[in-house]
Amino acid sequence: MWQGQVVRVGLIGAYRLRLRRRRLHLRGWLRRREMTSLANRTGAIRSDSILLCTTLRNEKIRLPYFLRYYRDLGVNHFLIVDNGSTDGSREYLLAQPDVSLWLATGSYKNSRFGMDWITHLQRRYCHQHWTLTVDVDEFLIYPFCETRPLRALTDWLDTSGIRSFSAMILDMYPKGPIDAQPYAEGQDPFEIAQWFDSANYSVKRNAGLGNLWLQGGPRGRMFFADEPERAPALNKVPLVKWDRAYAYVSSTHMLLPRGLNLVYDEWGGEKASGCLLHAKFLDTFAVKAEEEMKRRQHYADSHEYRAYREGLKSQPDLWCKWSEKYINWRQLEILGLMSKGNWA
Repeated sequence: MWQGQVVRVGLIGAYRLRLRRRRLHLRGWLRRREMTSLANRTGAIRSDSILLCTTLRNEKIRLPYFLRYYRDLGVNHFLIVDNGSTDGSREYLLAQPDVSLWLATGSYKNSRFGMDWITHLQRRYCHQHWTLTVDVDEFLIYPFCETRPLRALTDWLDTSGIRSFSAMILDMYPKGPIDAQPYAEGQDPFEIAQWFDSANYSVKRNAGLGNLWLQGGPRGRMFFADEPERAPALNKVPLVKWDRAYAYVSSTHMLLPRGLNLVYDEWGGEKASGCLLHAKFLDTFAVKAEEEMKRRQHYADSHEYRAYREGLKSQPDLWCKWSEKYINWRQLEILGLMSKGNWA
């Protein structure tokens, strides 16, 4: 865990951060015009409902398991933005009674990679709700998740006066070539992608917004070995007791107000945290990488997907000396990848 003092911002710095937050809210308000409501079932949201927000495109194969996983965890309602799917995702979601669905035909890149659309929905529907914001290939693991529903965690966070809960992205992968085992629609992806890197991570602190910046793992060593500083960030704050004054700055890596990013103990102790098991490395990955390269709607002119495409040419086996087979959350805590903090 990180140890060190938190950098304080002065009055001018605080004012600039407030302006930045207002600009993010304004972007969301303007981009709302790119969204068309296809199924607005938000009238079913209760005052204590746990919500989930996501943006997707052509993820039909993943949706049955994704929805089932988070329903079983305790999510009550899904707010989903479909960015022009052509694979039946939209039709499938329209048939789900706990899903409110919007079609966004605008540019994923120009909407801050979907976050402007999500910001509008969060401000309108998520105020005072515990809200998960994840991708459809991310699955939250938290302390005691096998025996305690998500509401047990959010109740404890409420009682403790904690407004945000962090999770490290843990890239999961199979042993052997990524495309050796076909993934079937509705299947648990971790029947195939059972392995993760138990070490090989770097951490530094972003002084401006106070969050930790994690990098490494299989993507760092396999696809960004020559440019480790450009490897994808592995830190996220996916679970927040939302307030309409909040806004994500960069995906779900960090938020404003900056206090929501202080999800570690600056005095050397441990705060409760989780992991997002990341099911990117299935046999569907190569097709997805090619599609995203053609669309060029991702960060830095799709630099990340260019690295994936080049790396996939050699049909890599991501398994290495740091690989460990996933068992449960306690294993991840022992390895120092997550913590139950003082939640007993």
